[in-house]
Amino acid sequence: MGWPDDVRTPYALIDAWLRDTPPDQLALKRREAEVLFRRIGITFAVYTEGGDAERLIPFDLIPRVLAQAEWRNLRRGLEQRARALNAFMHDVYHDREIIRAGRVPERLVLHNSQFRPEMCGLDLPGQMYAHICGIDMVRTGPNDYYVLEDNCRTPSGVSYMLENREVMLRLFPDLFRRNTVAPVAHYPDELLATLRSLAPPNCPGEPTIVLLTPGIHNSAYYEHAFLADEMGIDLVEGADLVVSKDVCYQRTTKGLERVDVIYRRVDDDYLDPLVFRPDSMLGVPGLHFANRAGNLTITNAVGTGIADDKAVYIHVPEMVRFYLGEEPLLKNVPTHDCSKPDELAYVLDRLDELVVKAVHGSGGYGMLVGPHASRDELAAFRQQLVQRPHDYIAQPTLSLSTVPTFVDDGIAPRHVDLRPFVLCGADQVRVVPGGLTRVALKEGSLVVNSSQGGGTKDTWILED
Repeated sequence: MGWPDDVRTPYALIDAWLRDTPPDQLALKRREAEVLFRRIGITFAVYTEGGDAERLIPFDLIPRVLAQAEWRNLRRGLEQRARALNAFMHDVYHDREIIRAGRVPERLVLHNSQFRPEMCGLDLPGQMYAHICGIDMVRTGPNDYYVLEDNCRTPSGVSYMLENREVMLRLFPDLFRRNTVAPVAHYPDELLATLRSLAPPNCPGEPTIVLLTPGIHNSAYYEHAFLADEMGIDLVEGADLVVSKDVCYQRTTKGLERVDVIYRRVDDDYLDPLVFRPDSMLGVPGLHFANRAGNLTITNAVGTGIADDKAVYIHVPEMVRFYLGEEPLLKNVPTHDCSKPDELAYVLDRLDELVVKAVHGSGGYGMLVGPHASRDELAAFRQQLVQRPHDYIAQPTLSLSTVPTFVDDGIAPRHVDLRPFVLCGADQVRVVPGGLTRVALKEGSLVVNSSQGGGTKDTWILED
């Protein structure tokens, strides 16, 4: 399949470049890119491949391109959505006005496994909870974007956004001279500024910030080390920290040094064995109490999972109206709540047409793509839906947009999504232009997750 004649305006220079570049040169550049990624050490562990199998995420050379005007609209919508999600989290851990107003069902919040009663009544800097949000979006038409899901706990992938750009700059410097592409390299500076703005009330001065990782066996460990290095802060594990009299300290060669802000990449359950899972070896005893005492800020805050539950997602447009008094700028995918008997019946009748997702699932796990599922898979999901309807939502199969992708057969269209990263500090909301574009490398596939065989490509926002 070749390159179409009706090329969108932002792709005009990419079109000319591809027409002038023989396929064997592109193949050579692809091999060079693989060498660069391997040399840098950008790998991704796939747990289903044996627990610690590491591999390169496939990288596509052809960038995804968005015009500046298009990005401006997306950015406004992203900022609006992030502000509403944070207002929702503050509300459900305080007055619960949105529940009392009947705009979000009480059972969806108070009976949700991601709701953490330990956070009730705790005031956070700037009333922000999800300080780093990864909002997954798809495009279905020239001006039609839909939000697929909100990742408000520990969203990953930003290191690939940055390294994809770095590799493209090394391989194709001429392309960047001919196109005015908005930079993304300042993301670590923006992240650090966001973390600094979140200093806890009792911080004695300039906050000391660390990044807490579960360790080298975590699938995103590369990203943890990369971000800590880029920000110039220490990468620590639970054993490196200790809490004494509700103050968190880092063990150093000079003795204990106070820590004020932790960018944690450890899930809630494993963060503090005194409060959550007592068998956790990853967390730090007393961390939650240091947080409650105003001596420590944990980012993202404990309990943010309540906002990226896929059943709660249904109500995000209403959150925008309720808290901000505005109409949502970004659309949700029409979603069926399988906990409602009439909607469950609808889903069961059309299971082979819909996408079904576990409300707490991530990474493409716990998901059924009806049109591509086997008879056995449909039967298995039907049984799960009947037994545990509260655990699932269902959505129509959208006609996702495709972008040109260099595959073994040449240049061909492949489906993509986009994960921009929104930084919510106590001072302001920041969005670096671009995001992580994930691409489904199999022809016709709609599943872009890296854990499911998807790849990535650089995302270009063209300057005016």
